[in-house]
Amino acid sequence: MTKNPLSSSIVHLYILTFLILTLPFHGNTQNNDPNQEQSILLRLKQHWSNPPSLSHWTPSSDHCTWPEITCDNGHAITKLEIIDKNITNTIPPFVCDLKNLTYIDFHYNYIPGFFPTALYNCSDLEYLDLSLNYLVGTLPDDIKQLSPQLEYLNLAGNNFTGDIPAAIGSLTGLVSLQLVANLFNGSFPLEIGDLSNLEELALSNNGFKPQYIPSSFTKLKKLRNLWMTETNLIGEIPEGIGNMSALEYVDLSVNSLSGLIPDGIFLLKNLTILYLHKNRLSGSIPRTVEALNLQVIDLSKNTLTGTIPDDFGKLTSLTGLALYFNQLSGEVPVSIGRLPQLENIGLWSNNLSGVLPPDFGRYSKLKKFEVPLNQFHGELPKYLCANMELIGVIAFDNKLTGEFPGSLGSCDSLEIVRVHDNQLSGKIPDGLWTLLNLTTLMISNNLFSGQLPDKLMNNQFSGPIPAGISSWERLEVLRASNNLFSGAIPQEFTALPSLSTVLLDGNQLSGHLPSKIISWKSLTTLNLSRNQLSGEIPASLGLLPGLLYLDLSGNEFSGQIPPELGILRLPSLNLSSNKLSGRIPHEFENAAFDSSFLNNSGLCSNIPSLGLRSCRGETMKSNKLSSHFIAAVSSIAAVFFLVAVVYTIYMCRGYRKRSNLSDSTWKLTSFQRLNFTKADILSSLIDGNLIGQGGSGRVYRIPINRSAEYVAIKRIWDNVNIDHKLEREFLAEVQILGTIRHSNIVKLLCCISGKNSKLLVYEYMENYSLDRWIHRTQRPYSSNGISGSVHHVILDWPKRLQIAIGTAHGLCYMHHHCSPPIIHRDVKSSNILLDSEFNAKIADFGLARLLIKRGEPNTMSVVAGSFGYMAPEYARTRRVSEKIDVYSFGVILLELVSGKEAHYGDETSSLAEWARRHFQEGKPIVEALDEDINEPQYFEEINSVFKLGLMCTNPLPWSRPAMNDVLQILLRLQPLGEKINANEYDVAPLLQNSESERSLKCDDSIFTSV
Repeated sequence: MTKNPLSSSIVHLYILTFLILTLPFHGNTQNNDPNQEQSILLRLKQHWSNPPSLSHWTPSSDHCTWPEITCDNGHAITKLEIIDKNITNTIPPFVCDLKNLTYIDFHYNYIPGFFPTALYNCSDLEYLDLSLNYLVGTLPDDIKQLSPQLEYLNLAGNNFTGDIPAAIGSLTGLVSLQLVANLFNGSFPLEIGDLSNLEELALSNNGFKPQYIPSSFTKLKKLRNLWMTETNLIGEIPEGIGNMSALEYVDLSVNSLSGLIPDGIFLLKNLTILYLHKNRLSGSIPRTVEALNLQVIDLSKNTLTGTIPDDFGKLTSLTGLALYFNQLSGEVPVSIGRLPQLENIGLWSNNLSGVLPPDFGRYSKLKKFEVPLNQFHGELPKYLCANMELIGVIAFDNKLTGEFPGSLGSCDSLEIVRVHDNQLSGKIPDGLWTLLNLTTLMISNNLFSGQLPDKLMNNQFSGPIPAGISSWERLEVLRASNNLFSGAIPQEFTALPSLSTVLLDGNQLSGHLPSKIISWKSLTTLNLSRNQLSGEIPASLGLLPGLLYLDLSGNEFSGQIPPELGILRLPSLNLSSNKLSGRIPHEFENAAFDSSFLNNSGLCSNIPSLGLRSCRGETMKSNKLSSHFIAAVSSIAAVFFLVAVVYTIYMCRGYRKRSNLSDSTWKLTSFQRLNFTKADILSSLIDGNLIGQGGSGRVYRIPINRSAEYVAIKRIWDNVNIDHKLEREFLAEVQILGTIRHSNIVKLLCCISGKNSKLLVYEYMENYSLDRWIHRTQRPYSSNGISGSVHHVILDWPKRLQIAIGTAHGLCYMHHHCSPPIIHRDVKSSNILLDSEFNAKIADFGLARLLIKRGEPNTMSVVAGSFGYMAPEYARTRRVSEKIDVYSFGVILLELVSGKEAHYGDETSSLAEWARRHFQEGKPIVEALDEDINEPQYFEEINSVFKLGLMCTNPLPWSRPAMNDVLQILLRLQPLGEKINANEYDVAPLLQNSESERSLKCDDSIFTSV
């Protein structure tokens, strides 16, 4: 039967008409079906392994009410805002099945994998934020396939590498492009200049190859924010930057830009923030300034010359001006002191001169006034605290004269005053001593006079130190050398708990020192030299845990040196020019103290290098004893002496046969109060007490004083031909452990030196090393050995977290509270020792290194460390920084979570690499856990520690967190009731020596992060 063409056409016409008529009502029915869209969301939740943070996503509720979801009036999903939900899996392609989606924000999660090209299918996407995730690889060359409507693209805080592709210049709808803090190590393209609608460009903190600022960037006429800090920029700033009229925020700091500052940059009328610090810019600052909206100018740490422009005085919106560390000269324009919004002024280390503008602080809420290391003369401005918000006055090393501003005496906000090394005179305002927030007052090397008031809290000039000083509990540094202070030091002065430095040398203090000194737990330096103090040296000084530098020379102290001082491991001690008598404590009988006791006629020692008379031949005389009694006692003593000699000879012969050691050749240097003798140690170095051995020697467990106490002995250098590498290890360990004290660093009690062997005596650790617990090895010895036997007890998660926190405390102390910082270089689980309560202590500092000062080489001639724990940049370049310890600690975190050893994998991979692959492949973290801790109630904590381990083992050092940040993260994971503050846990930091203090303080300037 033949079809009728007319009928067929009519049918087609009807169908077409029906579709046209129904399109407005039913054209998007499938896409807008609420049930279908909810099913996509539930599928997404399942793909992400049903995270607890999305437990409210249930079929029984309306998905448009979920806080992460936004729907339009037609109930179609337009926004996904899934932020900080611990998402650990990839973004699936079916997300773009939500056809009306315009907005995706998945930032601050742990999303792994490459850039999700499946998002190309989200054809209406306008906003995409994937920042702060774990995305890796390069940005794809076809990234231009993203929606042409895309306005906002934020990929900051990921691990993208390589180049930024030129194709990104095709996304011409972009208003904001943010690629901050990735691992880009290639280049950024000129084509970014084609993004004509761009208002925000953020490329900071990437290791690009050295590159000029492309001139094409100056075509970005709508650009408001330009952020390119630490992007390895070189060359000059394009002059055309002055044509980018919309610019409000410019940050080109911490690069290698050179040449002049373009005149046009100060002609940008909308400019509010200008950061150009830490470059190589030279020449003068442009004289004409029309950017009257400027709020912050930071041109510090360049090589700028010339004078400060007068036009800066027109910037009525200016809150911060940082010009420190340049070569500027001339006077500060008077008009700058009258700026109504000025809060911070930093002019450190220039060649500025003249009188400081008198109106500083008069018309603005000035907070920080920093003008040291210049040639200013005249008076300090008297209105600095007129608006009662001043925090710091730093004006040392100038030629200032006149009196200290009286208004500062009522400045309750004041915290720091440093006006030392000037020619200031007159009396310090009485009220200054009662300012409760003042922590640092440094006024030495001036011409101040007058007496201290009754309500003193800090320093002194003449007259006595009043008892009211006890009210200033926050005082940390007291510098009052070379004044005319007199009278006794009151007991109340020793009640200041925060004091770390007391310098009262060169005054007229007299009387006895307080006998009870109990609150100076943070004190590291005490200098009372060149006074008229008398009486005995208080034994309580020996109980101050942080004391490192003690100078009591040039006084009239008498009596014996208290043996308690021997407990202190003092790098510097000076008791010379007093009236002391008796024998010096044996801990000080070595060449390190050869000038510490001079000009004390009553002191004696049997060490010739100390310059004291010999103690040999002295006898104790007593007129009350009869000659018969003396004879009897002498006879008895002689008998006992002969018995002792015979016994000693017998024992020594036996000992020589066993170990070929002679007690007379050994020298003991103590760092703690000891309850054992040298003989106790030497007689116990037998095979029966051997508990460990490694590359550095043998380790013994030795009972002391017939009690239940033990010490651990590390013995090195068994051979006559001393290995210089072992010698360096020994000296490094003694140097470091002999000068630091922390409850999470193993305690070195003493060292014993012999001709062919050296012994380090440590506190004994009952629960051996961490590696034996988490790897359940049954080796007879660990590589370290300063520990005890392993019990067959499972190390549960709370104990593992406790160990992680303790280890982090120790490393945080080494990195952030020691000066210079200490780099261990061999952090590993076998060097984490555990006491009876499973408190962690870091051991084996044979490879440790003091981080050297800036400007000196910071590489090691030999790579040292252990496979699996060694940071890749250290193995490759031998560069030493705190980040190599952070990497090793990250490996320990992964060990605690997984139970696997650091070298887990094949011969070319490690635990850190395996864990990173496991995470990037989207595998559940639960599959990586040690079966001993696979407990649901701790999963969130374990999950966080696993991810923290990945952060710490990032291949690039600058992407790893600092130890103080790592510690704070771990502390937040503690159960409530067990939390402790890191500052309460750590002991006082080591003291900066006075010569390096100035450079340290300069780097602490307020403008480093304005």
